[in-house]
Amino acid sequence: MSNENGMASGQIFKVLVGVVVFLVVAIWLLAKLATSGYNVDAEVMTKEAVAARLKPVGESKASDAPPGMRTGEQVFKAICISCHGQGLAGSPKFGDAGAWGPRIAKGWDTLTQHALQGFNAMPAKGGAADLTDDEVKRAVAYMGNAGGAKFTEPPVGGAGGAAAAADPATVGKKIYESVCVACHGSGAAGAPKFGDKAAWAERTKVGLDEVQKIATKGLNAMPAKGGFGGSDAEFRAAIEYMVNAAK
Repeated sequence: MSNENGMASGQIFKVLVGVVVFLVVAIWLLAKLATSGYNVDAEVMTKEAVAARLKPVGESKASDAPPGMRTGEQVFKAICISCHGQGLAGSPKFGDAGAWGPRIAKGWDTLTQHALQGFNAMPAKGGAADLTDDEVKRAVAYMGNAGGAKFTEPPVGGAGGAAAAADPATVGKKIYESVCVACHGSGAAGAPKFGDKAAWAERTKVGLDEVQKIATKGLNAMPAKGGFGGSDAEFRAAIEYMVNAAK
């Protein structure tokens, strides 16, 4: 009788051991399954790497160059590469002549208009509102040329760049409509309202050079350059556009 009890106890022990082994193996398999496909490299999980991935869309860190002076390559590497680097969201992939060909065929004016105003899934200026129009155009030229075009980037500084930026009817109008209109459109915060001859006459009697100096530094509720991040020549064009509209 005692022998039978001993045999029963041995069998129970074996069963218990089997259950424990089964549970250990099951837990290991579940853990393996849960982490499969997630071979995370410690390097990509550093605080710096995570911060880079969480960086707001359109945050421009193109280079240490002053605003308005960034090249097409610098703008591409900081902003455009996020989609054009891999051809995401239907964008033509950088260097893909087949993808860029139909776009290039539409012409420079159409391409730059789409880049500045937004097209399909791409927001205006690729979401980087601090880029000047010329910086966006340089990026278009840089990407287009890598895809087979022969565009000429707008010059960075120099006589050519200054001359282009000094046209109030084109550059000045665009800057006004994208930046200055926020206050000057309605005369908010004491700003002279667009087209108000009396208001502008009072402020321009000191001369445009002095007006530009004051506006560049900021006055009362107006921040430096009204918050515009482009070149001084472009900012001057915006001032002249508003002044001319009040004559």
